Amino acid sequence: MRKDFLFAIWSGGGAVPPVLSVARALRERGHGVRVLADRSLHGEVVASGAEPVAWTTAPQGDTADPAKDVIKDFEARTPLGEFARLRDRIVCGPAADYARDTLAELRARPADVLVAEHMLLGVLTAGEAAGIPVASLVTTLYPLPTPGAPPPGPGLAPATGALGRLRDRVLTRIMLKPWGRGLPALNAARVENGLPPLGSVVDAFDRVDRLLVLSPRALDHPGRRFPAYLRHVGPRLDDPAWAGELELELPEGDAPLVLVGLSSSFMNQRRQLERIAEALGALPVRGLLTTGPAVDPATVRAPGNVLVTAAAPHSVALRHAAATVTHAGHGTAVKSLAAGVPLVCVPLGRDQREVARHVELAGAGITVGKNASSRALARAVDRILREPSYRREARRLAAEIAAETATDLAVAELEALAERANGGVEDALDAERSS
Repeated sequence: MRKDFLFAIWSGGGAVPPVLSVARALRERGHGVRVLADRSLHGEVVASGAEPVAWTTAPQGDTADPAKDVIKDFEARTPLGEFARLRDRIVCGPAADYARDTLAELRARPADVLVAEHMLLGVLTAGEAAGIPVASLVTTLYPLPTPGAPPPGPGLAPATGALGRLRDRVLTRIMLKPWGRGLPALNAARVENGLPPLGSVVDAFDRVDRLLVLSPRALDHPGRRFPAYLRHVGPRLDDPAWAGELELELPEGDAPLVLVGLSSSFMNQRRQLERIAEALGALPVRGLLTTGPAVDPATVRAPGNVLVTAAAPHSVALRHAAATVTHAGHGTAVKSLAAGVPLVCVPLGRDQREVARHVELAGAGITVGKNASSRALARAVDRILREPSYRREARRLAAEIAAETATDLAVAELEALAERANGGVEDALDAERSS
């Protein structure tokens, strides 16, 4: 039976393609799908088969254009500064604006289920106020503290012993404290929409019917315990619309291919790209370096064995690759692992330190600092190519990802949520008729 889904996204770089992949899958199954999105994303929304709807009062951004980026976290000097920008400019600060736009769309055209990228707490507020089923999508490793794992963010190894558990408790308190500055704006949005205030911002992430994690369960800590409403539904492996339709061009020769891809959004990464290109120039490899929409490939100097291009279909390129050098954005990292390709991770910020740590703990890659020299980068790539354990562990993860994605668990969960909601409405109508 056809259902209507209203999605909500923001210009969050690598978080966009996985959400639109779910929207596309629902559309292909005959459901109605609309997507509230920044205008810069409307082309990608249309390519997914869904109908774009523009935000009117909520922030409009474009992470491929540094002048139009909403959060400009590349300007922050510390991880706390990065976090504060996200909190104040997306998660909490404009919560009332996101709620207002979402409720206006729901009143104009009701939906059976509201689906939001999980950072949009204003959208979740609107769904709660409207009284409809709400699902949030996490497009990376689950980013909030849970029992059985170190607090996420800094890329810590699991604790051992009493001292390690004390470390986790202390760090969790420290890491949750900065959320408090966003609570007044979030609660103002809730009160404006007839909802009671909350005691913490983190509580707001729980106010959903389903939280779907679009990440391999095998990549997370095995002993980690999650909330009952959370489901791991596997990663989305589609290429983004701006890359998926391209023909693959590979460098000439038969030397091992190294795929390079840093952030699809602007993170001031041109220098890192050039150092990686220089590193590959010192090795007997072919390099395919994709800059993404945020960097002009003509501005990246590279040796003759490295082909620099704005974009390429990574899912196809990875069939030929022996290694990937990446910022450890979740999308590129997981696509590489799904193809059995080991990684050299160069995290630039955001969730990337955490993803890189999990890749290392799984034995499928190496992490180097974002300011690493070309010589250090070359050593890391050479080690990945020479030591068979990295490819072996990447292939192990590939098998687990293949099993997890054999059926579309995200679509199944959302369809089930819509059916249960419809069943509740029918039950209420039957009760009204009988009375």
